[in-house]
Amino acid sequence: QVQLVESGGGLVQAGGSLRLSCAASGDISRINLISWFRQAPGSQRDWVARIFSDFNTMYTDSVKGRFTISRDNAKNTVYLQMNNLKVEDTAVYYCTALGTWGQGTQVTVSS
Repeated sequence: QVQLVESGGGLVQAGGSLRLSCAASGDISRINLISWFRQAPGSQRDWVARIFSDFNTMYTDSVKGRFTISRDNAKNTVYLQMNNLKVEDTAVYYCTALGTWGQGTQVTVSS
């Protein structure tokens, strides 16, 4: 079973950028779908973006044009580049694949 470890979170001012990484313990080239979710305090976990094995991507409306999901199969890593961050992007960000979730990484955007 694949294990996932997120990193790259932190504190950033509104308008800033962060790049999150999701490192997998095994070969991700055969994993069709890898997704990012986020969970703000007191809220449910919401889907943010997904990437398929053919590199097609999808995004929730609130991040379109600001976030970019990518995958590097050689490094077994999926990335989430987040630009023009907003206070409402503050959340714990999780990656998931094959029913497995990482531990999450905190993103805090200050005004």
